[in-house]
Amino acid sequence: MKIGIDIGGSHIACGIVEKNGNLIAKETRDIDINEIKEEKRTENLIMNIIDNEIKTLLEEHDYTIGDISKIGISVPGSPKGSRIRNLVNLNIKEFDIGKVLEEKYNTVVKIKNDGKCAGIAEKQYGSLKKYNDCIFLCLGTGVGSAVFLNGELLEPKQNPGFEFGHMIIEKNGNSCNCGKKGCFETYASMKRFKARAIKELNLEANTEAEEVQNYIRKNIEKEKVKKFVDEYLENVSIGIANIINIFEPEAIAFGGSFSYYEDIFLPILDEKLKDRIFNKDTKVRLLPAKLKNDAGIIGATEI
Repeated sequence: MKIGIDIGGSHIACGIVEKNGNLIAKETRDIDINEIKEEKRTENLIMNIIDNEIKTLLEEHDYTIGDISKIGISVPGSPKGSRIRNLVNLNIKEFDIGKVLEEKYNTVVKIKNDGKCAGIAEKQYGSLKKYNDCIFLCLGTGVGSAVFLNGELLEPKQNPGFEFGHMIIEKNGNSCNCGKKGCFETYASMKRFKARAIKELNLEANTEAEEVQNYIRKNIEKEKVKKFVDEYLENVSIGIANIINIFEPEAIAFGGSFSYYEDIFLPILDEKLKDRIFNKDTKVRLLPAKLKNDAGIIGATEI
């Protein structure tokens, strides 16, 4: 039995994964580190949550620590070896979480960038299964990604690479947590989308993501809402067109909270891309991720 761990910018999820990517159970906890400035406190918070979630999963399904054959971790940033690094949305520069978990659970621990993990899961078991040249994009707290050519995941030697979220689409644009301005994720991430929706659509400050989705879905024909969505997708289309022009994929699968708006976003985005793609005969399928928020957990156990 394998344990998959997905560390996101706003949540930590652990799951039990069996053969063929079958997720039989998971535990999820939302996190908010905005008020935590000390890196060590953030590390302790992450470890406490992981330990509690694994303990709950093992107890509820009659497993013991000895039954764990592997722990896979899906994490943002640029992990290297047993260390997670550059988690800009969690204020962590470097943390040797792999070593800590290996000693505690006496099992092998593998770590990979979250976009790559989710992409691997979608390629093996999800919406990208039948495509050779394809891209996975996770639009959530930030923007994660994975690129497949000829059925193989592209992996640079130095760092995970393909940080599409940090390509500049607006000179001197929005400030990003990475320290630069104009990064794609400051316009495309669903975290920013929610924040802007609350402000521009005059919603209550504590409106939850699902409530924002319900409001937009209910009022999509109203001019103010339609204009807001159109402006968001205009910015998204700039980044997506750049990616298409470089990689010429057969399909792009969208994960993260973006996928829950598939019926609203994808038809509009498809139309906007027609005027931005260099090769006009390029045909790209825009697909919602099949595995939704479970992709990171499942993919972590496949690395």
